[in-house]
Amino acid sequence: MTTWRPEEEPTLAALTAAGWIRALLRGLALGLLTSLGLVAMLLARLVERPLCGAARPVTPFITQAVCRLAFLILGMGYVYRGQPMAHRGAIVANHSSWLDIFALNACQRVYFVSKAEVSRWPFIGWLARATGTVFIERDPRRARAQQAEFEARLRAGHRLLFFPEGTSTDGMRVLPFKSTLFQAFYTHGLEHVMQIQPVTVAYHAPEGADKRFYGWWGEMDLAPHLLHTLAARRQGRVEVIFHLPVSVDAFGSRKALAIQCEQDVRAGLVAALGAAIDPTDC
Repeated sequence: MTTWRPEEEPTLAALTAAGWIRALLRGLALGLLTSLGLVAMLLARLVERPLCGAARPVTPFITQAVCRLAFLILGMGYVYRGQPMAHRGAIVANHSSWLDIFALNACQRVYFVSKAEVSRWPFIGWLARATGTVFIERDPRRARAQQAEFEARLRAGHRLLFFPEGTSTDGMRVLPFKSTLFQAFYTHGLEHVMQIQPVTVAYHAPEGADKRFYGWWGEMDLAPHLLHTLAARRQGRVEVIFHLPVSVDAFGSRKALAIQCEQDVRAGLVAALGAAIDPTDC
């Protein structure tokens, strides 16, 4: 995966004593919440797997509840506009932060597609596996097997969520969508039954903070970014915008489909952030 890097990355300020206390309290609460959620999901899966196989009628609701509560713990505003689609299909969204996982799970029941390295991260990897994340590798030798896994999950009724930019940004732009993963929707007749829903995730920084406050990209380490997010005295908010789904078979190629989804997501970000972004960035 290519990492997007701007000309200048923000410098994180030193935390005050009050900031450390806020980070500690929120971190403990968030850690307890996710740990309890993970235990609940694992216990539910013990019953769910033998009875339902690939289907997950219970565990996605646990994930959704945990993610909604996470924003209450953070003290961060959360709102979504539009409606998650009910049709069989997949979701594509822009990628700005580790917070995207919470934002996109809080208002719908989906399964993320993530790079394979995430599966090896402490705790986060366990959480990702428990929530049914599909892990992909950049090895061309694995392409056929991964394609087959995508198809199997889609046919099982799972709504997979992709980040077609291939990397995260500062939240102030949408990078060109890579069309490679869209090929999974053009196999064995799936294009005639599938829809894709573009979704925009827009972060509004706390008052007076760098407008890129919630963005996580480039060489930024996760731990310091997480710490500063938890320590914020005043939080901003995140806005999730569901666009109208598009039918796969309405587009003659994966590239045309990717371009349409990219345009919808970009238009949503411009509408949500307005003057906060430079149109040349998009």
